[in-house]
Amino acid sequence: MYISGARHRSGTKGVTIERVYEMVIEHEQLERSDWTQYIPPKGDFEGFRDDEHYREKLREWGLSSAKEAKREFLYKERGFQRIVTIKGYEVYGNTAEYNTLVIEFQDGNLSCIHPAYLKEMQQASFGRESMIEIEQNDPVLPVVDLETAAPAKPEKANKTAKPKAVKEPKPKKEKPVDLVLPAEKVHFTANVKQFALTYNPFNEENDEVVVLENVKLIQEPPIEVGLAWCSHSKTLKKYELAAGNLLEFDGKITKKKLAKGKDVSDEFIVNSPVLYKVNNPSKITKK
Repeated sequence: MYISGARHRSGTKGVTIERVYEMVIEHEQLERSDWTQYIPPKGDFEGFRDDEHYREKLREWGLSSAKEAKREFLYKERGFQRIVTIKGYEVYGNTAEYNTLVIEFQDGNLSCIHPAYLKEMQQASFGRESMIEIEQNDPVLPVVDLETAAPAKPEKANKTAKPKAVKEPKPKKEKPVDLVLPAEKVHFTANVKQFALTYNPFNEENDEVVVLENVKLIQEPPIEVGLAWCSHSKTLKKYELAAGNLLEFDGKITKKKLAKGKDVSDEFIVNSPVLYKVNNPSKITKK
C-alpha cells in the first residue's frame, strides 16, 4: 500500500495519515517475523543488574543514551525495520573481551547481534555497505611457498668479509597457566593496587578501572588469581577506595586482558599484564 500526502487528514474519521502510517509500522513488526533470520543465544546469557548497569553497558558499546528511556532500538533489513529491546549480552573471545548483544523482537523472538552493527542500524544512512561487511570480505593474501619460489641470486664472495656471529636463541617466555574459573558467582578477597584508564573502542574514550592484587577466590580448593581489574562504577565510587584497601565481595570472574589507556599519564598505566576481569561485584566490605 502506498500512502502519499502525509499532511492531509482523513475526511471521515479525522485520523491523520501520519497515524495511519504509524499503525502500519506497528503492525509490520509482527508481519515481518518470517522475513527475519534469527540467531538465538546459545544458552544462558548475562542480564542487567539494574538501570545503572544497563546505562554503563550502553556507553561501553557506544549506543545512543537517547534510547535509554524507552530502551527501544531499530533493527533494519532491506525494505523494512522493526523495534527491538536489549535483553542482555554474551561474552566471547580468547580473553573474553568481546560482547554479543541479545535483542528481543516484539513477537518475543530472541536473536544475537554485534553491538557495532546495531549501532549502525540507528543511523539514517544505514543501508550502504558497512565497514563490518568490508572487513569480513577482505581478500586473503596468497601464501608464498618458499621451497618453490625462485631462488635469490647468490651474493659475490667477499674474501675480506668477517664471518657473521651466530646469534644465540632468545629464551622462550613461559606462558601463564590458564586458570579454570567458575562460571557462577563466588566470594573474593583482594587488595586495591591502583586506579587505571583503559581505552574503550566503542565510545572512543578512556574508562576508569580499579586494578586489584592478591585476588583470591574463596572456595574449595581456593584459587590464587593474582591481578584482576573491574570497572570503577558509581557503586564502587561510593566506597571511596584507595590503594592498599582490603576488600571482600561477591562477583563473577572472566579471562579478559586489561587494555592500556590512550594518551594517559604513567600513573594510570599498569606495567604488569592484568589478564582477568571481575564482573558485577556486590556485597562489598572494605577493611
